[in-house]
Amino acid sequence: MRIDKYLWCTRYYKTRSIATEACKKGHIKLNGANVKPSKDVFTGEKLTIRKDQITYEILVLDIPKNRVGAKIVDLYRKDITPEEAFQNQDLLKFSKDYYRKKGTGRPTKKDRRDIDSYSDGDSEV
Repeated sequence: MRIDKYLWCTRYYKTRSIATEACKKGHIKLNGANVKPSKDVFTGEKLTIRKDQITYEILVLDIPKNRVGAKIVDLYRKDITPEEAFQNQDLLKFSKDYYRKKGTGRPTKKDRRDIDSYSDGDSEV
């Protein structure tokens, strides 16, 4: 089975065209080497998928005939991703929350003026 079709069948990507683009960009590696979307994948091979700033490591257990349900995906692959990859994602999330509160968005013109006046040392508001 083609690697882009396998990634779509095992629900790593929502569409097959997104899986194809990931292969073309070099986000997918098969046994440590970059692959084209048309490369065939076989049982026992190791896939490395870079998605959402996490590097997933997958062991291919079986090849599905078509797209499978989320409950039975584990019959076709084994996730051997180290726990540190997910911990790094949590740290990244906390570092983003530190700068601005969630939902406040971009500073308004008034906010910018206040920031500028504060940095200039002026006390005008």
